[in-house]
Amino acid sequence: MREGSTNTDATGELLSAMGIVPEADVVRSPSSTPLHVRSRAIGPGPNRFPADYAPAVNSDERPASLGAGALRALAERHGIRPKRSLGQHFLIDPNLARAIASDAGVGPGDRVVEIGAGLGSLTRALAEAGAEVLAVEVDPSLVPALEESVADLDRVRVLHTDATDREWRDELGEDEWVLAANLPYNVATHLILDTLRDVPQVRRLVVMVQREVGERLIGTPGEKAYGIPSLRVAYRAEGSLVRRVPPSVFWPRPRVESVIVRLQRLDAPRVGVDEERLWAVVDAGFAERRKTMRNALRRLGVDGPGANVLLEGAGIDPSARAETLSLEDFARIAEALPPVAHPSEALPPEGLAT
Repeated sequence: MREGSTNTDATGELLSAMGIVPEADVVRSPSSTPLHVRSRAIGPGPNRFPADYAPAVNSDERPASLGAGALRALAERHGIRPKRSLGQHFLIDPNLARAIASDAGVGPGDRVVEIGAGLGSLTRALAEAGAEVLAVEVDPSLVPALEESVADLDRVRVLHTDATDREWRDELGEDEWVLAANLPYNVATHLILDTLRDVPQVRRLVVMVQREVGERLIGTPGEKAYGIPSLRVAYRAEGSLVRRVPPSVFWPRPRVESVIVRLQRLDAPRVGVDEERLWAVVDAGFAERRKTMRNALRRLGVDGPGANVLLEGAGIDPSARAETLSLEDFARIAEALPPVAHPSEALPPEGLAT
């Protein structure tokens, strides 16, 4: 070995003589980066680890969105278990929460009322987008956890009230709002129809509901899901199905698929007919499935021959069924309806019939 050489074997001596620095001569310092934030090439792809796997490098900064693990830990700290009686299925996928905020089209300066804020997953995503959020939650056991979840967000205000009460509506003032929500099956249809009818400040609704409910809201003539909710939505809004949602993004997992529906309020009702007369005809038509409109009008005091004349004058085949008629068809029938005709007391209240 040559004098001054750092090599300890014959091969290293030979490489040094040739002017080549062996790999062994380079002393590497161990990485100071913690193992849990180093990049890894393990597993099937970037989704191998949950979203909250690697915390922020700066421990003083809180992640904008909370992953499934963080949300479950939050629930456990507050002794929360999902309540079947309230239809609770908490959204625990932060990527989907951000997607819903994007679907809602909200940004800085927008005002969003979120119904059923739960553990705050969607709430945080909406605030992250820059919106001011009024987070409404009815379950008193959830409110402390929700307040902890959004404690670092100045743009979020938590309101403990029932969404079927007027309190949250009174908080809106005269401003324009977007409604975003993950709605349970037992209140979804009523809440959406009531909001379209009674809360004009809400200009757009982006809601996650069970697929069956979503299909009923945006159904079109001839479809199995088409019915009274479809017509009541079409009267005041333009509806579309934005995306399908698998059960895996909820805790606990529901047994059915969900969908996200967007409803954009129209500046004026789609048809210019007396609303009471319109819904009288619609309710009569759907009161008994597969009945012809000729028979349906008997519920409004119009007999068989008179019904034929009325329907033909409105451009409707008397043998047509309600499931095949559009909102415009029902409007023409309502316009032709005699003033003495009125809905039967036996007709179901708004939102209950299909």
